[in-house]
Amino acid sequence: MIDRVIATPAALELIRTLQAQYGELMFHQSGGCCDNSAANCYLPGDLTIGAYDEHLGDIGGVPFYISKSQYEYWKHTQLIIDVIDGSGGTFSLEGNTGQAFHTRSRLFTDAEWAELQAAGLV
Repeated sequence: MIDRVIATPAALELIRTLQAQYGELMFHQSGGCCDNSAANCYLPGDLTIGAYDEHLGDIGGVPFYISKSQYEYWKHTQLIIDVIDGSGGTFSLEGNTGQAFHTRSRLFTDAEWAELQAAGLV
C-alpha cells in the first residue's frame, strides 16, 4: 500500500532529535490563517485533534494529521515531509534548531490512486 505521507532521511533525523529532547510528538498541517503549507510538530495535547482532522499516517513513528479542508486540496498527492534551513516562522517544535519542516508533494500515479480508492483511503 502506498503511503499518503512520507519523510525524507533529513526529516526522520530531525524527528529523532526532537523525540530525544521532548519524547512523544505529533504532526499537523492545516490551512490556518496563513495557509500553513508546512507541517508543524507538536507535543501531544498542545493541539486538539478532532472530527475535522484526517490521520494520513505516521512518519518516524509519529502520527501525521491534516485538516479535512486542507486534505481536499492535497488528497491527490503524496505528502513528502522534508527539512530546510531556517526557522520557518512556525509554532513548530523545531523552531529553535535552525531547521524547519517543509512539505513537498507529488501526484499519485493512476495505479496508486486506484489502490488508495480500493482501500477506502480517499
